[in-house]
Amino acid sequence: MKIYKRKEPHFALCGLNCCLCPRFHTNGSSKCPGCGGNEFYDKHPTCAVITCSKKHGNIEYCFECNDFPCERYKRIGKADSFITYKNIIKNFESAKINFEDYMDNLKKKYKYLKLLLEKYNDGKSKALYCTAVELIPLEYIEEILNIAMNETDNKNTKERAIKVSEKIKEKAKALNIELVLRK
Repeated sequence: MKIYKRKEPHFALCGLNCCLCPRFHTNGSSKCPGCGGNEFYDKHPTCAVITCSKKHGNIEYCFECNDFPCERYKRIGKADSFITYKNIIKNFESAKINFEDYMDNLKKKYKYLKLLLEKYNDGKSKALYCTAVELIPLEYIEEILNIAMNETDNKNTKERAIKVSEKIKEKAKALNIELVLRK
């Protein structure tokens, strides 16, 4: 797997939304370039999903495989790493129905996450924001950001972070969404 490039590193072969992961948004040595992004091989010299893809005709996404959902996807949902795996099957179902719409929505979520990280991050909120933008439907993320922008105009970063975090947690609770990674 010495070189592995993809035209869309924001949406992984395995169904993760790489651009919504905290490691995608870090500046340190643990920064991940996304699936098939620049320096991907250096960060991930082995990947069982890529190996499997090659055995199945170099498919671009696992949902394109004749064996999907395989055992790998039947086990999903038990634990998470840096990003939640809770929506992978749902992500694939949406992408399979209309890939362009899925990618448009992912790009919006990515834009909103970058806004949250730029304007509302107190240095402790990245994981919460990444998890929330992954799990909370797009229309509610937009609603939260509109409220936050109106209510936090004259506040410092810490106050803005507290307000937007409260709004995110309130919405998640109302939607019965757990904003924690399952380790």
